[in-house]
Amino acid sequence: MLEIDVVTLFPALFPGPLSESIPGRAIAAGLARVTAHDLREWGIGRHRSVDDYPYGGGAGMVLRPEPIAGALERLRRPGSTVILLDPGGELLRQARARDLAERSHVVLVCPRYEGVDERVRSMVDLELSIGDYVLSGGEIPALVVIDAVLRLLPGAIDEASTAEESFAEGLLEYPQYTRPPEFAGQRVPDVLLSGHHGEVARWRRERALERTRRVRPDLLPGDGEPPPGD
Repeated sequence: MLEIDVVTLFPALFPGPLSESIPGRAIAAGLARVTAHDLREWGIGRHRSVDDYPYGGGAGMVLRPEPIAGALERLRRPGSTVILLDPGGELLRQARARDLAERSHVVLVCPRYEGVDERVRSMVDLELSIGDYVLSGGEIPALVVIDAVLRLLPGAIDEASTAEESFAEGLLEYPQYTRPPEFAGQRVPDVLLSGHHGEVARWRRERALERTRRVRPDLLPGDGEPPPGD
């Protein structure tokens, strides 16, 4: 079982969408457990304060280091991976999701306001971002990370479903079609109706490379070809 602890000021946001579909089934099947912890449990003083004004001035509030340190002291154990959700962190990619799916215990720290005291960064093992933009807090990124990881756990879904999807081989996924064979003047490519598995595989590979070149050329080396071995 993969255990995931989330440190947040808004524990009611969890499990939220994680209770449905693939992540919901993974949790129900005992493949993972997700527990949200209210950071104010480790807050300071009678009012359980967790933030304060930034030294040097400026707008907004900053999360103090003591409550986060207290939470991690309680939750961290041998083998834990502690992650700070932060816009300046490593961009979440499929390879990282697969890496986390192989861990036994992950702790996700969700910042709020203007972020965390810089000294918090020395308490974590990894900083992750879901994109080059700023959200109101780390809770939505945490949900994204958890969803990306849970669906990769053995038994969560058919292994073949994750083997050929976008980013599995460094490319975007090929186009998918289903019934009817013709809709609004657009036909399903004949090769997909042919029954020739080799031709279908070749077509899918070519379309995946074509789509990647057009939409996400940054995923390809400078020569526009997939990485060696793919």
